[in-house]
Amino acid sequence: MYHASTGVAAAGAGGALAATGANVMWAFVAAFTLFSAGLALKRILPARNS
Repeated sequence: MYHASTGVAAAGAGGALAATGANVMWAFVAAFTLFSAGLALKRILPARNS
């Protein structure tokens, strides 16, 4: 499920964000927004019966 390339991509994205001079707080805001959207989708989608 988790691949080694996932960590590399995350590190690259973090480095790119730092290189642009973006505030770290915006990274946390974006992460929280994506996490909240994921939870909302999980609630909306029907549960599997297996």
